Amino acid sequence: MRIVSALLFLPLLCAAADDLMLLRDHQDRQALESRASALQAAAEKHPGDADGWYRAALAWSYAAEVAMEAGDKKTSGRFAEAGVAMADKAIDINGKNAEYYRILGTLAGQIIPANPLQGILIYGKRAKEALDKAVAMDPKSSRAQLAHGVGYYYLPENFGGGPANAIKDFERAIALDPKSAEAYLWMGIALRKEHQEVKAHEALVKSLALDPERAWTKQQLAKTPEK
Repeated sequence: MRIVSALLFLPLLCAAADDLMLLRDHQDRQALESRASALQAAAEKHPGDADGWYRAALAWSYAAEVAMEAGDKKTSGRFAEAGVAMADKAIDINGKNAEYYRILGTLAGQIIPANPLQGILIYGKRAKEALDKAVAMDPKSSRAQLAHGVGYYYLPENFGGGPANAIKDFERAIALDPKSAEAYLWMGIALRKEHQEVKAHEALVKSLALDPERAWTKQQLAKTPEK
């Protein structure tokens, strides 16, 4: 009976995630913050539900992402810190879910730009360990490879990060899921950082073709020369 109930609930989880993604694509920061707060409140009413904490963590991660896209690093860091607490609770309940570690690593990495020195010291190691674990637990997950690459993109080269290392992860993510708009988006950003503007432009065009709703992709494409 429990298995049947879980299967029936699965489409609702996917629909909720898709809804959050659409709000992120449209950069609707206010709606994302409201949704994250509501999901956190719902999780607090059912503290034993790992998926509830995960959904709240995911919403806070999208809210942090949009705040960062708007250049508001302080708010982005605050949202990400809230999400880390949610992801930790999900893992405390179920430490065998690679996706929980992926979102934890993503959120820990999102804190770093708000205060790079302190962020790297406190959250850099947490981000790396969580993302390494997510990839080890599910090596065929494009999302895990992508998140690993984003983490490396923000991590300084002297800590083993940098865009060159990130690109390798983005290539793996695309190989696993050739329709990942997010992987092409980050590939374009990393290639531009490496002064490969033509390839960066091609990757961003591909990303926008796969996800025409993503406002940030349009913004990145606008400042990436074709030649």
